[in-house]
Order: sequence, then structure tokens, then C-alpha cells
Amino acid sequence: MSKLIPVRLGPRSYAIHLGAGLLEALGPLARESVRGRNGLVVSDGHVQPLYGARAADSLRSAGFTVSAAVVPPGEASKSSAQLLALYDATLRAGLDRSGCIVALGGGVVGDLAGFLAATYLRGVALVQVPTTLLAMVDSSVGGKTGINLPAGKNLVGAFHQPALVVADINTLRTLPDREVRAGLAAVVKVGAIRDAVLFQTLESAAGGLARPWKTRTAAERDRMEEIIARGCEIKAEIVAGDEREESGLRALLNFGHTFGHAVEQVAGYGTYLHGEAVAIGMAFAARLSARLAGLPPAEADRLIGLLRGLGLPVAAQGLAWPELRAAMGVDKKAQAHAPRFVLLGRLGAAVAGCAVPEADLEAAFRSVNPKSE
Repeated sequence: MSKLIPVRLGPRSYAIHLGAGLLEALGPLARESVRGRNGLVVSDGHVQPLYGARAADSLRSAGFTVSAAVVPPGEASKSSAQLLALYDATLRAGLDRSGCIVALGGGVVGDLAGFLAATYLRGVALVQVPTTLLAMVDSSVGGKTGINLPAGKNLVGAFHQPALVVADINTLRTLPDREVRAGLAAVVKVGAIRDAVLFQTLESAAGGLARPWKTRTAAERDRMEEIIARGCEIKAEIVAGDEREESGLRALLNFGHTFGHAVEQVAGYGTYLHGEAVAIGMAFAARLSARLAGLPPAEADRLIGLLRGLGLPVAAQGLAWPELRAAMGVDKKAQAHAPRFVLLGRLGAAVAGCAVPEADLEAAFRSVNPKSE
């Protein structure tokens, strides 16, 4: 059975539909959520052959005229060059202001197609159809869209809420095991900052969650669906309370991101998956939290142990501290080149916007990367 999770944002409210087999329901759900009947499905070279035809058929059966645009897979596609190519595709598809962009894929496609929808004709409807665990729990919900610049990740973007999110759990069957593990980092994140019970659930289920998808029992797959739903609920609650990061609540979702984004950039986009880099960032932030925010060292060890138990990296192997520190200085949350961090006082409770002395930054890095330069 599918689950409906509301994102309550007044006139911009929408629903997350989560469940098995929902791709075939995309057309009818979109028909109820957007005005026009002309859509452009944006996907990548991995996802399009798997799910592009099914998505388009569902939309056509609901009365939509459908065009498609395909970008190369990987973080490098979150670029101005790909965005300009998509503007051309949108024009060729004949979309007017009543048209819609359908983002079919993972976080890269969702961010890129979302920014396309936010800026084409000053904004058209967006339907998010996440096909990765990370996108289901995190990037498809909340309206953050954008592209990268050579200097850093997500430095250009806009808030643009989707009209609808349709997450078909069955798409995880074709996801590489590494991608599934990377997606679990997003669930660990929301547990660490907001829900100690969810964190404990992840600890108790870590063995099954880390197993390859095809070897999991039906009970383990059901547990995964429950965990995804809880992650979506937490994200929806936070977004509803602070849509544009004005009160500081939504900034909590950046836990692990400041250092994680630096790891992605310095290592070269694509070396680490986004969820892997965030896992490394969370390990770094856990050590900072133990030094500065009162997090008991045993709880920092629990967080790092859970990440390891899920098969996620916790150290930026082979990367030099000076380069990582410089990359953090151009993070979009930095102030006067001084990075700001989300730190934990305890598992399930976090504080955003924390300034950290330079000595503590490097000490925390050395504690989780003892052999780095």
C-alpha cells in the first residue's frame, strides 16, 4: 500500500506519494496536481532506459503530451552547460507557463530539472519522481534546486517547491548497492539531528539495511519502506517549519554537508557519491560536536559506528587538509570564509550556525583522518 505524506506550506503545499508500483500512477497523480497537459521528462542516461518509457506512458494515458530530455549521469551534469541545453529542450517541447517539468532520477536530475522549472518562464510546475534512496528521503522534498560552480557545490540555485512527489519503492531494485548505502546516509542524518528513536531503529536494523537489495527478506524490505517514510516525514516537518532557512530550523538538514561538500569538490565530483561524502562530513561533525557542543564521546562513536556498519566511509582518505579547509571557505553557508557547522548536543538534537575555532577544525579532521596530510 502507498503512503501519503503531506508537506504543509499553505498555497505551496503538496503530497509525497510513497509506495511500490507508483510509477504507473504518475500520470493520474500529475493530472490532479498540475494545470497544463504538456510535460518534459528530464532523466539521465542510466534511468531513462529503465523507467523513461513507463513514466511517459503513464503521463500520456492521463492526457499529457510528453517530450524527453536526457543528461549524462553524474554530478558533472549539475552545470550551466547542461542547464542551457535543457532550456533549449524545453523550448522545443513547446512548454508554456502551464507546462510541467518531470524530474525522473536521483538527486542530480532533481536539482538540475528543479532549477530548470524554477527559472524557465520565471517558473513552471515541477513533479519530482525520485528513483534513488537519497533523492526519496532528501533532495526531492523541500524545493531546493540548483547547479554547481567550479568553486563549489550548489552555489547557484532557487527555492522552487514541487507540485507533487511520486516515489516508487520498486525503483530501488535496480539501484546499485553502493547507491542504496549512500542513500542511507540521509536517513542517518535526520535521525541524528531530529529523532533518536529512528537512530536506534537504524542501529538495530543496520545488518539488514547494509545487505544487497536482492538478498533482503520481505520483512527487511518492509522495514526499509518504513524507514524511508519516517525520513520523509521528518524532512516534511522541517521544511514546513522553515521553508527558506529563515529561522535556522531547516539549516539543521545541513548536518555533515559543510565538510562533505568540500570532500566532493577536492576529491573531484563523482569520486564520492553525495551520500558517502555526507557520511564523511557527519563523522567530522560528530568529532567537532564532542569537542565543542557537549556530545558525549560515546554518542559520537555510536554515530560513526552506525555509518561504518552501513558500509559508508567516515574518512576522507588521501585528501589534504589545506585544500579541504579552503573549499569549506567558499561553502554557501560560510561567513567571511569561516565555515558554519551543524553540531549535536546529543543524538536527536542539533544546533545550526556554529562557528568553530581553526584549531578545533584541524584537530577534528586529524581524529578521523590520522594518516592524511
